[in-house]
Amino acid sequence: MIPARRLSAFAAVFCLACGGSALADPGADPRGVWLTPGGNSHVEIAPCGDKLCGRIVWLKEPNNKKGQPLRDARNEEESLRSRPILGLPVLTGFPQEPTDGVWDDGKIYSPKTGKTFRSEMEMKGRDTLKVSGCRWIRCKSQTWKRVK
Repeated sequence: MIPARRLSAFAAVFCLACGGSALADPGADPRGVWLTPGGNSHVEIAPCGDKLCGRIVWLKEPNNKKGQPLRDARNEEESLRSRPILGLPVLTGFPQEPTDGVWDDGKIYSPKTGKTFRSEMEMKGRDTLKVSGCRWIRCKSQTWKRVK
């Protein structure tokens, strides 16, 4: 039988070892190019003024069936529906530096739905970025991987 103190010490070390990889890396930086879920696009995050922003810089399928560049056809604002998806700003208003490991108070735009959501980003290691978006009380998160 294992003494209770040794078992407790083992459990504490095991929990720290397992949980440590899920913690935010304080030295990690979201600037760079990111692969979105499904592998259909790359988003480049870079400074824009005193904020961080992101735009689509690569699409797996950049053209429609007619061979024309994909457009922002579902945008809620009719005047923006002719914008090309390639080059489209999808992340706006994020602070340059995180607060407690989170870049918050930003916005994320989804070309699939044409809607903009409140958003925050959190690094989960140097090459993994958790991006969350909320509209009203509904929230969703995605995990983006850094493009090497």
